[in-house]
Order: sequence, then C-alpha cells, then structure tokens
Amino acid sequence: MTESEFREEEPGGGARLGTRARMLIAAAAAVVLAGAAVVYAAVASDGPTAARESDVPGVVRADGARLRVLDNGLLSEVSLQDPSGPRSVSAQQCDRAYAAAGTVACLRPVGALGGTHLAVLDGDLREVRSIPLTGFPNRLRVSDSGRMIAWTLFVSGDAYAGGEFSTRAGVLDMRTGTVVASVEEFAVTVDGRPHRAADVNVWGITFTGDDNRFFATVGTAGHRYLAEGDLAGRTLKTVADGVECPSLSPDETRVAFKSAVGGDPARGWRLSVLDLATKKVAATVETRSVDDQAIWLDDHTLAYGLQRSDGVNDVWAVPADGTGAARLLVPGANSPSLQPSRDHAAPSA
Repeated sequence: MTESEFREEEPGGGARLGTRARMLIAAAAAVVLAGAAVVYAAVASDGPTAARESDVPGVVRADGARLRVLDNGLLSEVSLQDPSGPRSVSAQQCDRAYAAAGTVACLRPVGALGGTHLAVLDGDLREVRSIPLTGFPNRLRVSDSGRMIAWTLFVSGDAYAGGEFSTRAGVLDMRTGTVVASVEEFAVTVDGRPHRAADVNVWGITFTGDDNRFFATVGTAGHRYLAEGDLAGRTLKTVADGVECPSLSPDETRVAFKSAVGGDPARGWRLSVLDLATKKVAATVETRSVDDQAIWLDDHTLAYGLQRSDGVNDVWAVPADGTGAARLLVPGANSPSLQPSRDHAAPSA
C-alpha cells in the first residue's frame, strides 16, 4: 500500500487514514496469513500490460542479480534481464519487503491472527526472527551487509497529531539483537541547533556502508528534512530541506528522494536526486507522482513503484541523471530490492 492510499497528508502535521486504506485494512482483518512454508512456482506475467511491454529491455549486471518484489503481496523473484518474464512466487505474505545479503525483511500485514510484525527470513525464506510491532507498514530497508533492518510504520495516538496518524521508525541489529524501537528518541539537530519538539517524526531510513550511519527524513514544524543519523551516538543532524524517503546511491555520493511538488504533498511528489557534496538537486524525467522510496539498481538507474488507476502496482525504472525516459520494469509488482545471484549467509542475532 502506498502512502497516498493510506493517508491524506504527510507526517509532520499528522495524517488521516484514507478511505482506501480503511477498506483494505478491514478486508485484511478477515484474511488468515498464508503459511510460512515456501512454495515456489514459476509464474509468467501474462496480463495485457506484460504482453504489451515484453520488449522492454532489462538491466544487465555482471553479478547476475535478480529482483525481489511483491506480487499481489507475495514475496517473489524475477530476472533483471527479463523483468517482465516468468517469476518465482512464494507463499510469504508481506505488506512491504526488502532483501540484501541473505537477509529478507518482511512487514506482515494485519490479519485475523494478529497485528503487524517484522518477519526476518534467510535467503531460503525460512523465518529466523519475528518482532511484534504496532502500526501499519509503510517503509522497509536492509543494509547492504544484511545486518541492519529499518522500518517505518503509521501509528495513531500521538497527542500532537490531534487523533490523526504519525510515523514511527525502528531499527534491528541482526548481529547483536539490539532493537531501537523509536528513532524519534534520538537527539535532533536542525540547521546546527539542538531541536526538541513533540511533533518530530522520522521515516524512510537508508543505510550507509558502515552499518552505523544512515539517512532518513525528519519531519517537524512543517519541514521535511534530510537528516544524517548515527546509531551508536543516537543522533540525527539535518543536512537539507524538502527531502522525503531518501535512498543512498551505491557510491554514497547522492540521495534519490521524493520531493513535494511546490512544497505541497497534495500536488504529488517528484522523483529527484540530491548531490550530497554540492546540495544540487536534479529532477528525473519521471513526471508522475512517485509515492515510494526508490532503490538504486546501479549507480545510474532508479527503480520505484507506481500504482495504476485500477489499484495494480508496477515497478518502473528511470535514469538518475535527469536524462532518458521512464520505462516499465516489472509489471504487476511493487516493493523491489536487488537480490544477488547467490546470497551470503544472513547475520544472526
């Protein structure tokens, strides 16, 4: 479920539960989660869009990487060289998923048997850890090493939100087992000054290569800042304004993000790229509203989810430098992440 389906305003001022989200949540409560056993089946995307876009070229990588995606909420895998072709679909049901280095993170949907929880799976999709959470799944990331997992949930009950929804971001260290339940408790510095406010929200975490530093959005006083975080120091320091749902490039020099058009989320979001050294922003050629946390397929290409008018999601790709054209990558899917040809063993808690 995308943010626009779930809420009518971004966090920072709170968010109202959207009509579609109410319907989806009500429907989900009547559904029993699929069994944890993994049942792979080769499934071809033979819908009309897939057939029409079958000539869209894939992204060729020397390491033979594949994409993990969600296909109707089921954790699936597809070739990057033939992304609109056959895919393997498991029985693992997720609202959001992300995989890296043998660690597969899955935010389970609310169902008849219980509330949201984080399920951590190994490369063979066997569950190795489960953490109960409060809220509705929104964002999910795993560090490149597979050690760190970060999530964002929509929650209610914050006094400043006036009964509307805000966010809650947490982190799990798979090596030590340490859980940071709320990154909002970190010390925040805004424009070089210590900042304490009840309305601080954090969402959309993306990790650097050292597994300690990260970037995230900090929402407060009507602003949506890009902030650099330090897990060991428990600090957040803003570095730019107007940046939401960041995604750090493989070379760690740029951040892909969604930017509210004209500063107004009601007008949609533009997928853009920030150069961390110069602070220059380059918008991509994607002009549709991208309500997602994009991923980097390589140093030059972004992938992201877009929802059709009929509610079906697709994964699209676009050059990160503002050139070229957006193209359909994986029809009928969302929540993409890169899957190496052979996973390393997942870190254990």
